[in-house]
Amino acid sequence: MVGPGGALAAAPRLLVLVFLCFLAGGARPSPATDALRRVSLRAAAGGLCQQLLLPQGYPCTEHTVQTDDGFLLSLQHIPHGKNGIADNAGSPVFLQHGLFQGGDTWFINSNEQSLGYILADNGFDVWIGNVRGTRWSKGHSTLSVHDKLFWEWSWQDLAEYDVLAMLSYVYTITQSKISYVGHSQGTIMGLAAFTMPEIVKMISSAALLCPISYLDHVSASFVLRAVAMHLDQMLVAMGIHQLNFRSDIGVQILDSLCDDEHLDCNDLLSSITGQNCCFNSSRIDYYLEYEPHPLSTKNLRHLFQMIRKGSFAKYDYGWWGNLRRYGHLHPPSFDLSSIPESLPIWMGYGGLDALADVTDVERTIKELRSTPELLYIGDYGHIDFIVSVKAKDDVYVDLMRFLRAQQGMHSSY
Repeated sequence: MVGPGGALAAAPRLLVLVFLCFLAGGARPSPATDALRRVSLRAAAGGLCQQLLLPQGYPCTEHTVQTDDGFLLSLQHIPHGKNGIADNAGSPVFLQHGLFQGGDTWFINSNEQSLGYILADNGFDVWIGNVRGTRWSKGHSTLSVHDKLFWEWSWQDLAEYDVLAMLSYVYTITQSKISYVGHSQGTIMGLAAFTMPEIVKMISSAALLCPISYLDHVSASFVLRAVAMHLDQMLVAMGIHQLNFRSDIGVQILDSLCDDEHLDCNDLLSSITGQNCCFNSSRIDYYLEYEPHPLSTKNLRHLFQMIRKGSFAKYDYGWWGNLRRYGHLHPPSFDLSSIPESLPIWMGYGGLDALADVTDVERTIKELRSTPELLYIGDYGHIDFIVSVKAKDDVYVDLMRFLRAQQGMHSSY
């Protein structure tokens, strides 16, 4: 008998055969994959500081942190803005990116539109996190990115290891509690991490953009098609442990999912995230020079488990695997009510978001012991909170007000 989550061991072969035939069927290139083929990925040499911040005149230093399980993570530190003075830096703010993204996502628009630049120019001491597997964090003490074990992780590991290592480093350097700002998967990681006393003790406040802990109301057409096809199970069964949409197999998968009969991906971003009101589509080629970043197949599977089961829980290894790892038939849930009531939380979410659905956000809010400050924007989608050309006024003014209130900073914006 195969328990929940253990179907991969019992029934993937037919799915794999179907999928291989699907890939071999000669799917036509979609506009999205044409762009991925056309736009060259920028070299990661020199790191994020050299690529984006230093050329813009911002002070930036690179830091490397090792997790307890051996991954070498890249952090960037921006102590002040272009015209600031280092001694005037405020309390530390840590920015955690989302899925298929890296630390570059906070700087990918202009200086006047990107949250990372705006925070630095407004007196915040900015630290940028990059989780394992991103182009900025591809190191390990013993493993290579070509090793299967390098990709044996999900967002659970990012919360338990990466967040702990990065925040501990910032906390030690600054000798100050940290304001955590996350987007999308960065909020999943944050909410899970805040249930751990050793992490939440380092946090002074948390600002969550498109907060996610539950995913059972996801409406994104691309995601629902991938879930229905059991894409996660097929990739694992085929021995594909890294999902990289810049690779040949990654582009083939996109083309196969984006067929006119089942899914029109002429606007791939909207099919993944929902409509975005204020996304500057003329910059898409520039964005594609940095993103998407690679993802582990196990992480994709964990997210799909959340969608299928409506749970905010640890990775499901099947009954026997769960018994070995957790001592229970089912994976333990992350208990949102265990996040201290004293932790100030701010949440920004949108009415058009097809990933962080309003119903799921409301469920998250109800399970928290505290009452978060909320910013709801009806016509905002999932990506608008990061790259909207209007986010500075629509979102970041209120976010900085919240951060200043918790840090005791004088408002000058």
